[in-house]
Amino acid sequence: MGQMNGIDVLLDFAARPKDVLTALPSLNAEQLNQHPEGHPNSIAWLLWHTGREIDVQLSALTGDDELWHSSQWRATLSLGDVGDSLGYGHSADDAAQIQLQDAADFEHLRGYVAATLDALAAYCGSLAENDLSDIITEYEGQPISRGTRLVSIIDDATAHLAQATYVAGMWG
Repeated sequence: MGQMNGIDVLLDFAARPKDVLTALPSLNAEQLNQHPEGHPNSIAWLLWHTGREIDVQLSALTGDDELWHSSQWRATLSLGDVGDSLGYGHSADDAAQIQLQDAADFEHLRGYVAATLDALAAYCGSLAENDLSDIITEYEGQPISRGTRLVSIIDDATAHLAQATYVAGMWG
């Protein structure tokens, strides 16, 4: 194997959440919509939020339309206006509105998350090493590079999918 550069590392890192998504067992709607110990976030919410956070942030980086709209995921999952949001700052009532009806919805939601992960990996693969240093925004007065944003997106996806997998293990 040759030397790895930053893009190689990013591509390897970006593949990890998809492995977690693939390992997630099939669950019924009751399990997906349950709020364990009264926590506001269900497995359905965690999966939906994972896809949305990737989709919205990637769209901002690429200038492309969100897959949520351009690939008909919004219509397929029928989550209404709350489904258009990102999930940050959701109240317990907002989070409770993310409900799946059946196993088909689960597979559609898993498909949406997989599509956003594929788009993220494709974007990472389209970059040159020096693109990672581009300053794309500021947060609390500090510059944020493209590389930092991509690591943040991937880390957030991994964390939420791991949470969903942990909760799903309660029924195993």
